Amino acid sequence: MNQTIQMHQIARELPEFDCWFSHLFTDSSIINGALKHTTIINGSVLGNNFKEKSEHYLRSHNLQIDYRGEKNDYDLVVFCTDLIIPKRMMNTKTIWVQEGMVDKFNVKSKVVKALGLPRWLSCDTSLNGSSNICDIYCTASPGYKNYFALSGTDSDKIIVTGMPNYDNLKQFTNNDFPYHGYVMVATTDMRETYRFENRPAFIKKAVKIAKGRPMLFKLHPNERFERAKAEIEKYAPKGTLIFQAGNTNEMIANCDELITQYSTVVYTGIALGKKVHSYFSLDQLNKLAPIQNGGTSSRNIANVCRSFVVFDGPKEEFMKNYKFRPVLFKYAESQPVLDAVSA
Repeated sequence: MNQTIQMHQIARELPEFDCWFSHLFTDSSIINGALKHTTIINGSVLGNNFKEKSEHYLRSHNLQIDYRGEKNDYDLVVFCTDLIIPKRMMNTKTIWVQEGMVDKFNVKSKVVKALGLPRWLSCDTSLNGSSNICDIYCTASPGYKNYFALSGTDSDKIIVTGMPNYDNLKQFTNNDFPYHGYVMVATTDMRETYRFENRPAFIKKAVKIAKGRPMLFKLHPNERFERAKAEIEKYAPKGTLIFQAGNTNEMIANCDELITQYSTVVYTGIALGKKVHSYFSLDQLNKLAPIQNGGTSSRNIANVCRSFVVFDGPKEEFMKNYKFRPVLFKYAESQPVLDAVSA
């Protein structure tokens, strides 16, 4: 849903264009054949459960759906992953938009990259943004621009636009979430996506960090709720709050301390000045943290899209002359003060 909402925000800034939406799909014969109906695919973003939720959102906002992108010839395709890009779309102008944190580069990532295997075989997002396959890459921060450049994407293709949904985190401090003053634990759907996790050990560690303070667990929407709930009730103190739905950012805004695993919401804690814990290095997280530009990232990305669509020339030449001008913002006024002008 994070990806779907981000794409909607960008399209909303492009009212003069005919925008269509598709849930993630692939032309891989392996995935569409042998793996199509397996639990492996159902547990991934390609699964029908995610597709149904995404398309329900699109229909509820009266947005045009073209699953697999077969109804029209398109002038531009905006992706939120470059792990799976259909070959037939590579002749079209393409833009990649960062949708969240990427997983740690691990042994699987190294093997897949070294052997030139399909990037989805890493079975996580560790290689997302590092394929160099799209024409333009829009990233959350200067730290991520450097990260993706070191991972294999041409630095000259990368623009720091900010990341929708994580670029105005101050707004969540004004909320009506009824609880305050707890240690919050934001979990990850590692088991549901076939990665190893010792959940009892993690809960025990979180309890140790809390040191008797009230606790609140916010489960990933993709988690098996009853299993996770039973584990928390077994290993966490009585009275611990457990949520699977609700506004995670508001919960973080009201917490005293935040404990995460591999979750983008750690950036909410950092932006709001919370003490945070993560499986990632905190020094690295502080360098990568998304820029806070008052919620103007979608407009920044839309301006890049607009300029690229109207560019009359070989698409490979666009970035050689394009001068990106971000929307300027004053927090005190909570309003953009200058709209970007296309170069």
